[in-house]
Amino acid sequence: MRSNKRDTRRERAEPTFEAPARDGDFSAREGDRFTPPRRLPNSRSGKPAPAERMEPSFDDDHGGEEVEMTERPPRRRKSTKRQPKRSRRSGMGLIGRLFYWGVVLGIWGLIGIAGVICYTVATMPQIDDWKVPTRPPNVEIVDASGTMIANRGDTGGEEVSLSEMSPFLPEAVVAIEDRRFYHHFGVDPIGLSRAMVTNLFARSVVQGGSTLTQQLAKNLFLQPDRTLERKLQEAVLALWLEWRFSKNQILEMYLNRVYLGAGAYGVDAAARRYFGKSAREVNLAEAATIAGLLKAPSRYAPTNSPKLAAERAKVVLAAMAEQGYVSRDEAARASAVGAPSKPNKNGSAANYVADWVMDLLPGYVARYRTDLVVTTTIDARMQAAAENAIRTTLDKEGVKYKASQGALVAIDNDGAVKALVGGKDYATSQFDRAIEARRQPGSAFKPFVYLTAIEHGFTPDSIVVDEPVSINGWAPKNYENEYLGPVTLTTALARSLNTVAARLTATLGPDNVVQTARRVGIVSQLHDNPSIALGTGEVTPLEITAAYVPFANGGWGIIPYLVEDIRTKDGKVLFHRQGEGTGRVISEVAAGTMNRMLSAVVTNGTGQKAMLSDRPVAGKTGTSQDFRDAWFIGYTNGLTAGVWLGNDDNTPTRKATGGALTALLWNRFMTEATRGLPARPLPGVELVPPPTNVGVSFAETDGLPMQGPQLPGNAPMPPFNVPVTSASPEEKGLLQRLFGN
Repeated sequence: MRSNKRDTRRERAEPTFEAPARDGDFSAREGDRFTPPRRLPNSRSGKPAPAERMEPSFDDDHGGEEVEMTERPPRRRKSTKRQPKRSRRSGMGLIGRLFYWGVVLGIWGLIGIAGVICYTVATMPQIDDWKVPTRPPNVEIVDASGTMIANRGDTGGEEVSLSEMSPFLPEAVVAIEDRRFYHHFGVDPIGLSRAMVTNLFARSVVQGGSTLTQQLAKNLFLQPDRTLERKLQEAVLALWLEWRFSKNQILEMYLNRVYLGAGAYGVDAAARRYFGKSAREVNLAEAATIAGLLKAPSRYAPTNSPKLAAERAKVVLAAMAEQGYVSRDEAARASAVGAPSKPNKNGSAANYVADWVMDLLPGYVARYRTDLVVTTTIDARMQAAAENAIRTTLDKEGVKYKASQGALVAIDNDGAVKALVGGKDYATSQFDRAIEARRQPGSAFKPFVYLTAIEHGFTPDSIVVDEPVSINGWAPKNYENEYLGPVTLTTALARSLNTVAARLTATLGPDNVVQTARRVGIVSQLHDNPSIALGTGEVTPLEITAAYVPFANGGWGIIPYLVEDIRTKDGKVLFHRQGEGTGRVISEVAAGTMNRMLSAVVTNGTGQKAMLSDRPVAGKTGTSQDFRDAWFIGYTNGLTAGVWLGNDDNTPTRKATGGALTALLWNRFMTEATRGLPARPLPGVELVPPPTNVGVSFAETDGLPMQGPQLPGNAPMPPFNVPVTSASPEEKGLLQRLFGN
């Protein structure tokens, strides 16, 4: 077959004519011309290929029929004329391939990102369980007039809405931390790319790519771990926050929760901590300083490094001006003025009050999930006077007497604590000596012995003998072993004679003295032996001061209190104090008698340095063994104050006595605290001018014998076997219910 075909191709194919031949005429006509087959287009170029010459073939089997000719595939021919066209097609093909592979890689990248997101979401809690944690509530503590004393809680400041806070604060934070905050969807690819380029050229991390939303997500939900998984979770949570909340809500949550150094969480806490004002009141320079803290709170804190804080604030102001939040002139003026920080208030004695409030709060409000305002009974003027008196006395006289610490409590006739100082400097020591330190009161405990004697038949003029005494082997002594002989009870109390107090306690019964102390307000454990008369039991300044209040108010027992009411920020009342004290604990006659006797301590006895020029004063000094503790508890009609001085390590002072040091401190405080208050007589004592003819100079030390008024030679002297009268069962039941056994 192949050989035949080849032969056929070589042979000339003659045309055939279907029409019958005309005799004698062999010329060609129009219809006899051979028409070549139509050219087919080239499959590659789309151009018609040149037709090759096709010779007709004749086959006898067709019996004279026309046979359709089969076209051969066109041959490829090399031609230099087509090379330029192929070059253009090659260039277009490269661009197309790059575009193609770019699309492919983009699709696979999106698929990869989607897969990573799905994996991250799958490893996190269910979306239905995602909730923004409640912001830790703040407790704002204010004095009786509503002036803020301190903030307490995990944040250190209240929650302030975006509309309430200074507009400079959100503008400054957005300008320096996330300028595209209002334009991205939680994750900012542009900002991230810019940060990467900046860090690449700087060859260090100088700019972050996290958005404010990402930072909020980290603060709300995640631990500060530097891992890829945590960053992925942060991005997913940022997308969720953007979907769930508006931009302003996200910014408000961020500003109220971000850490800004010195224990301050949120812009309000920072404003109060560094500038002593609310976030509602900060100016442009202060707002820029706060926003600058976000980079490194401790490093740029104005209290730590004012220079670095000012330089950082200038950077923030420049960013604000660049983005149009303020003009360049406003930024320049703010940079020039700066934002001077307020002196550190951590050492303020008001912090002792705030700490006590937080200790008491769970007893008033078991649970709270919102910011609270606690109104206290503190009088700001008296609180300042107490703090100044403590510091002034310790700085001036404390060095001389080697006394390093002190405490002061002031209580009104109803039991409201008007001032409280727990130490010289809160920043140095947060231990509250006013309510926590238990120290021996020394002779400051003796009024309870004399009150017991008065209630058992003794009078202020009853004669007792000051002489050496031995009680079951215990031999109390006076200061410098000097004794006065027969004296009245008033003189014995005014001069703080130890032997007389010990003999009275032994005669009346130590248990009766302890019951009297319990009844008027002593709650600490007391031993019932004769030495209790000299204050060998331990008490706190708060409780012994409260136990003196029934003398000042005419015999009514009180329970000292600090919290007046508790409200939420929207004004809902959660607690309001109601009720009164424990009722009458001293008869009116006995209270008046004790006031006359205790007034003599100030006018003629060991407490003369406590005397006020414009009103009557009563009280008692106290010094413990080896001069370890010095006390003065005194009162006017309306205010009782107790003062303690000593050393935390219980080392002896250099003969610091109640009359020498604490009475002076008490006078400094009460002079300022009672300024402008009406002068009233003590209950049961007529209002008379302070004595001008004091007579001889009395010693300041408790127990030191001093010259006193001459006693009549035939003054009656009550026997020491006076029967002790016990309280009735009804009285004991009431006392046990109020004060325990």
